[in-house]
Amino acid sequence: MPRFAFTIAATDAAARTGALAMRRGTIRTPAFMPVGTAATVKAMRAREVAASGADILLGNTYHLMLRPTAERIARLGGLHRFMGWDRPILTDSGGYQVMSLGSLTKVSEEGVTFASHRDGSRHAVTPERSIEIQRLLGSDIVMAFDELVALPADRDTVAAAMRRSMRWAARSRTAFDGGGEHAGRSAVFGIQQGGLDEALRGESAAALTEVGFDGYAIGGLAVGEGQAAMLGVLDFACDQLPADRPRYLMGVGKPDDIVGAVLRGVDMFDCVLPTRSGRTGQAFTRDGPINLRNAKYVEDEGPLDPGCPCPVCATASRAYISHLVRSDEILAAMLMTEHNVWFYQTLMADLRTAIAEGQVQAFAAAFLARYGGAG
Repeated sequence: MPRFAFTIAATDAAARTGALAMRRGTIRTPAFMPVGTAATVKAMRAREVAASGADILLGNTYHLMLRPTAERIARLGGLHRFMGWDRPILTDSGGYQVMSLGSLTKVSEEGVTFASHRDGSRHAVTPERSIEIQRLLGSDIVMAFDELVALPADRDTVAAAMRRSMRWAARSRTAFDGGGEHAGRSAVFGIQQGGLDEALRGESAAALTEVGFDGYAIGGLAVGEGQAAMLGVLDFACDQLPADRPRYLMGVGKPDDIVGAVLRGVDMFDCVLPTRSGRTGQAFTRDGPINLRNAKYVEDEGPLDPGCPCPVCATASRAYISHLVRSDEILAAMLMTEHNVWFYQTLMADLRTAIAEGQVQAFAAAFLARYGGAG
């Protein structure tokens, strides 16, 4: 099995379907990565995540470096062994959480210092340290360290952060290449920045391409700009990145966001939405999200989503799950999360099939027309 090989099996306009072959398994694209923040996809066991159709999941560098620490996970055999997951894992760089969760954050050319959101302890993360943490975790796909700018922001602020991120990307690549055996079996992705500005995005893509990465992420979106603006960026951002490498839209998103992004050429996604929604009583359906706390579901004997292939829809009614949600039972979070993760994986499988059959535009139009919010 190669260290990393990306093949495109079929295209339909800008949409693509293919596969990333890695030593721990093949990732079918377009792919959605469930988020395993603290070495767990919340409310699910690893075998249940695999059964949903997930080929890869995301581990969170920031949270794992704080607890239980990357060094402890390494002593215990690495993240895969620690959490009982034998398929690929992508780890984020920690940059997003450092900026959004850490307090008293200071950014310099060297890196970022911050106070932990857990106990106020001080930490420093540089591109080199971020790569070291991901190596200790045993990540299959490593992300370059970057600087997040919440939108809206003025152009000078966005440009300065993007250019620093590009300098950090080069340092991240050097640190990754010095990783010995880990570098020989893993991959490293660079992260495009530049806000909503086409010229800045182009400058970022050129800098990343010059360094050279196994794949390229589109970062700095889903941070307050809204869906229309995000899709507007994807109209040009995808074409700025190498066509023969996977494109990963970080932190996205809602099902309709994903469909719109796939139509524009994105291959990989991650988001906490299916798991977080599952813990708060929201289920995703082809007719839109539904809130099981609503009174109209207390005697509804139908499944969460008629036609859904998941084990929850095969065995539990809306009425039963509504009862569990209203009673704050732990089982509610488990069943809702399992359904939502299956819903996302089924959507990705349907998109892959539609692209392969040259029907993605028709599939997307039908999906988006039906998906509107059922309450």
